[in-house]
Amino acid sequence: MTNKTFLITGGTTGIGLATAQLLSAEGAKVIVTGRNPETLASAKKVLNGVTVHPSDAGDLAAAQALGEEVKKYVGHLDGAFLNAGVGDFKPIEAVTPKDYDDMFNVNVRGLYFQLQSLLPVLGNPSSVVFNASIAGSTAFAMASIYSATKAAVISLGRTLAVELAQRGVRVNVPSSGPIDTPIAKKTGLPSDQAKGLGKCLFPGRIGTSDEVARAARFLLSEDSSNITGTELIIDGGVRLARAAS
Repeated sequence: MTNKTFLITGGTTGIGLATAQLLSAEGAKVIVTGRNPETLASAKKVLNGVTVHPSDAGDLAAAQALGEEVKKYVGHLDGAFLNAGVGDFKPIEAVTPKDYDDMFNVNVRGLYFQLQSLLPVLGNPSSVVFNASIAGSTAFAMASIYSATKAAVISLGRTLAVELAQRGVRVNVPSSGPIDTPIAKKTGLPSDQAKGLGKCLFPGRIGTSDEVARAARFLLSEDSSNITGTELIIDGGVRLARAAS
């Protein structure tokens, strides 16, 4: 990845942070974004040589300005991992319009207009990766809005892969299952149930951010040069287990 340049949104925690560490360790120039002052500050301490830039995917103006902001640091991008996402998990009776707007604004609208703003700086060839979830294609209670946002991301990955092909831009979507990230801690699943779920998975545990980061690295790199419009499932067999139960 030496001499390659990448942008990672939501790159100050979890999967985004792990991906930034991996790409940077392999010699890439990396820019990460985030909106939380605390995680931005902590990322600056642990991400040596990585540019940490404040940007809120849920703010439309910030999403549309991202491309111009990136130009302050690099002339072009070899790839972008649009990873920023939020999740709030509750039954339908408890969901508010604000909950709905917050998740769609970050997970779908932000991602879409961030990519639109980045098109002038994306190289030919280049790779775009959207971070989704198996919640986008598998039913989980108390995740109706979150699941809907991730279904939209998966659909955008397919359609934009076709639309951007002539620009030399590949688009792929990793969809992970249970991963030990800050969002996973918001599901409200009791700890004993979470542990039981992990035992049902192929590795006998829930996944790690590093495992998804390696998949993102593959999709961003030339190793996946003939892959586009693909949803890569990284779930430890959750969908198989649910289908068999």
